[in-house]
Amino acid sequence: MRKSVFVTSLLATVALTGGALARNGATPAAPAAKTPAKTSAQTPVKSASKTGAEIGSFGFDIDGMDRSVKPGEDFATFAGGTWYSKTEIPADRASYGMFNMLQDRSLAQTRVILDGAAAKPGSKIGDYYASFMDQAAIEARGIAPIKPWIAAIKGATDKTALAVEMAKLQRYGVGGLFGVGVGQDDKAPENYIVNVGQSGISLPDRDYYLKDDAKLSAARTAYQAYLVKMLGMLGESDAEARAAAVFAFEKSLATVHWTRIESRDADKTYNKWSAADFAAKAPGYPWEEMRDALGVGNQQTFLVAQPSAVTGEAKVFAETPVAVLQDYALLRLARSYAGYLPKSFDDTVFAFYGTVLSGQPQQRDRWKRGVALVSAGLGEEIGKEYVARYFPAESKAKADELVKNVVAAMGARIDKLEWMAPETKVKARTKLASFTAKIGYPSRWRDYSALNITRDDLVTNVAAANLFEYQRDLAKLGQPIDRTEWFMTPMTINAYANPPMNEIVFPAAILQPPFFDAKADPAVNYGGIGAVIGHEISHHFDDQGRKYDPTGKLADWWTNQDVERFDAFTNKLVKQYDAYEPIPGQHVQGGLTLGENIADLAGLTVALDAYHRSLKGKPAPVIGGLTGDQRFYLGWAQVWRIKFREPALRSQLLSDPHSPGPFRTATVRNLDAWYAAFGAKPGDKVYLAPADRIRIW
Repeated sequence: MRKSVFVTSLLATVALTGGALARNGATPAAPAAKTPAKTSAQTPVKSASKTGAEIGSFGFDIDGMDRSVKPGEDFATFAGGTWYSKTEIPADRASYGMFNMLQDRSLAQTRVILDGAAAKPGSKIGDYYASFMDQAAIEARGIAPIKPWIAAIKGATDKTALAVEMAKLQRYGVGGLFGVGVGQDDKAPENYIVNVGQSGISLPDRDYYLKDDAKLSAARTAYQAYLVKMLGMLGESDAEARAAAVFAFEKSLATVHWTRIESRDADKTYNKWSAADFAAKAPGYPWEEMRDALGVGNQQTFLVAQPSAVTGEAKVFAETPVAVLQDYALLRLARSYAGYLPKSFDDTVFAFYGTVLSGQPQQRDRWKRGVALVSAGLGEEIGKEYVARYFPAESKAKADELVKNVVAAMGARIDKLEWMAPETKVKARTKLASFTAKIGYPSRWRDYSALNITRDDLVTNVAAANLFEYQRDLAKLGQPIDRTEWFMTPMTINAYANPPMNEIVFPAAILQPPFFDAKADPAVNYGGIGAVIGHEISHHFDDQGRKYDPTGKLADWWTNQDVERFDAFTNKLVKQYDAYEPIPGQHVQGGLTLGENIADLAGLTVALDAYHRSLKGKPAPVIGGLTGDQRFYLGWAQVWRIKFREPALRSQLLSDPHSPGPFRTATVRNLDAWYAAFGAKPGDKVYLAPADRIRIW
């Protein structure tokens, strides 16, 4: 399913103590006055009393600020410098910030539910959790639970048989050579279709295999050592030579892969192939047998995301000895199920993927991993109780009100756009009016009655949960689009926009402090969750989301002049972000992060309008010496406080479509209202002359 996602569970943002933008050659920040400048349009009214907000006295952590830094020198440090200096990244984290803090809270809340369920045998969620926590039973079984799969791989002595076994394993959650899934047909959004795309590499991005960089070279060396160790643990001989051959195979796959920037183009990734096209356009792979093993042999039409990569991967497969492909399949299996095998396997995978690639010193507590596992497999079963316990009706009602105000503000912005043609504005308003905003939890809960869970066999449970989800997706083919479906659980700290569905989705767990607090100052809420709501809405109008019309169909509905004017803005935004250098020699990729940067810019713009709308003509109060607009922007900066370990930051810059945290905070430098609120002036590091500010919405 191709959808535009705001954040993922692996969201990677960064805060660099001592000044986020100082990496770009700027001079150190100069001292600032203790009280920031007030907006001339906001005359002080009166200070508000403590509201009962969870953070600080009104929803913002004032004590975490560093007022010795001028807002115009480094807004991220001004808003959170003391927090940065005092906060240590926990040993079980590659990064630590507001998302992580809220994730810990959600995990702890969910643990209460699972501990209670585990105390009563017969509960699916409780038994699944108990099977993960029973380490003694896992150690006693060793690798016996996966031996039938190992035997099947070793018994597949020709490429057709091996491709079939690999396809069967994909149904159980083992990554394959090609990504295959069911989603909406972007040009016929009332229909489901099978998507096929590039896959098969085990490092985060093709650059890890191909880029001439000392750090990435070291990662490649460590990866090959990891492969050697895993083969040895599986009882295989001559591990070094075999690991080298597997690495060479994956490097060949990486060579034909599209870049992430190429892969985010909705037009280029829409390619319909018939079943017969695969053999003709991508010879060398047993496509028919693979489709039958995946359960899609009866399908005649497919969407192929990266045609040349699929062709290239098939060629690499055809040219690779079957013994190397068998080792590749064994290693993919071992990695996919290592977390459910004896500790030695789990530790080996973590030592590379956790410590080498992310810089994380130690594993998360087992209970946290258990909560995550059960949430992934039975998320909506847990979600029903999670919502009942932790998501009060007051929070949903206030969040619904926020959404309405932000949608209205977006509509007003569309009406005022000078670069959009009148006829396009009519369609844009129609699209906005047809939005579905899903808040908190699904209107219809998923039925897990067909999923069998046992209390004493973890690998069987994981396989069953993966197969259940695979078959659930497969069953969509030929059926009407389920517009009630959620792609995240209520416990997820995340949100997303889905253009073919024309929807935005906000799970209950993200509707908590610091993003949203029903008892906090509205300005902070609008700067937090309000800007996130605006961000998700605007994804439907970003450089890719704009390509989907009011019905969710991928179609040209903008005029050529609209596109030209819009591209002129976005080209400037790409250059602005390309200039940021969080790690020496490693820049933000403006082209990769473009959609998210557009959404941040639009989200802040419309959320401020929505905040002003919520005041209903009354002046905003001054709280803690801060005007309403100042508190709004501080609310935005607060949610992007995060610190990162260098290896994880490097991985994010190469593979994540989101910019690091301080550069998301730095979006404010394009907004006239921010300058009015904080008095940034020429000569300040983040200052942009009015003519250089990028104003899309």
